[in-house]
Amino acid sequence: MTNVVALVGRPNTGKSTLFNRLTRSRQAIVDATAGVTRDRNYGKSEWNGFTFSVIDTGGYVDNSKDIYENEIKKQVLLAIDEADVILFLVDGREGINPMDEDIARILRTSVKPIYLVVNKIDSPINYNDQMEFYALGMEHLFAVSAASGSGTGELLDSVVQHFNQKEESEETDNLPKIAVVGRPNVGKSSIINVFLGKERHIVSHLSGTTRDSIFSRYKAFGFDFNLIDTAGLRKKKNVDEDIEFYSVMRTVRTIENSDVCIVMCDATQGFESQDLNILSLAQRNKKGIVIVVNKWDLIEKSNNTVKEFEKAILNKIAPANDVPIIFTSVIKKQRIYNVIETAIEVYQNMKRKITTSEVNNTLLEIVKDNPPPMQKDKVIRIKYITQLPTAYPQFVFFCNLPQYVREDYKRFIENKIRAIWNFRGSPVDIYFRKK
Repeated sequence: MTNVVALVGRPNTGKSTLFNRLTRSRQAIVDATAGVTRDRNYGKSEWNGFTFSVIDTGGYVDNSKDIYENEIKKQVLLAIDEADVILFLVDGREGINPMDEDIARILRTSVKPIYLVVNKIDSPINYNDQMEFYALGMEHLFAVSAASGSGTGELLDSVVQHFNQKEESEETDNLPKIAVVGRPNVGKSSIINVFLGKERHIVSHLSGTTRDSIFSRYKAFGFDFNLIDTAGLRKKKNVDEDIEFYSVMRTVRTIENSDVCIVMCDATQGFESQDLNILSLAQRNKKGIVIVVNKWDLIEKSNNTVKEFEKAILNKIAPANDVPIIFTSVIKKQRIYNVIETAIEVYQNMKRKITTSEVNNTLLEIVKDNPPPMQKDKVIRIKYITQLPTAYPQFVFFCNLPQYVREDYKRFIENKIRAIWNFRGSPVDIYFRKK
């Protein structure tokens, strides 16, 4: 299971700076989740062999009591609920602020590991400023400078001690992991209930799963896979800000723990920017993708409605145009089991291996007829091609001048590969390497 570290604290304590350092990124906004009043940052980090997700709960520049009560406090509570480790940032230069005391009071009620991170301790002159913060009653205190990185190594050494990376059993490891993800109220809970409801007797919950990703064994109609359920979203209070933030935290984990993501959207609202953000997150994590347009029964239809809707989605997700799109009505059980069939097909496409001889015989002919464009009078000669033994299709083209191969030629080759072999819904990576 993916471990999650949440950064909490009042505004302007350096959360974004620390986030950027942990995720080795240069921009405060790494992924902007649409549909919420402020952007949420989430990214990947690695330390001492442990890979984990980092979530910046965001800061608010408005100092009104209202904003604090309705936003900061909510996010601290959500971080307590969802994260494995919480980093509570304070400003070492300013000293203790009443808002720091309020946040500390909330955090002390949690049994989660909490680290008080005194930021902006960036010189020996103000090193002792951290001592004041022991008054907040936190067991673990670290003085750091997020800007320079000073002290962050010692902090992470301690943080990763709370992680464990349990191996799943061979039986469950070999089964496809299919996740249902999407915005709130698009029908995730309903479709999962349809999948599991009548066959409840064949569902066995796996041990060692976290609260955010509930693995259920689905074994019926010739299918056998693990369904990753995020339907627990519905139990949170119906405040938009809560739900959106909560969904980001859950979606990150769920996608990372899956092989194939069923990305659901609401037909009555169209494929919105937040749907695209979720799909992009799955793409960056190299997951198989099936797009499900639910509530199709509520749409007035003409002869071209399906084609027009498909075209609109493909335009938004371009250049990824080899993704299955299924139109469903969970209420009327229209094309529900087609979703399962397609998700399993995408998983099989991800595992498809093409022999080296077939790859070379087929693609070298295409390369011969359509060689890479010359760059700076350099002729690029591709000599040999092979598929790597990886979790999803990756092909290496060995050539004399890989640095001169253009991105548009890589897309041309990928499209040819997809046209010849069925990798629908699966990620495909193309690499050019020196022979």
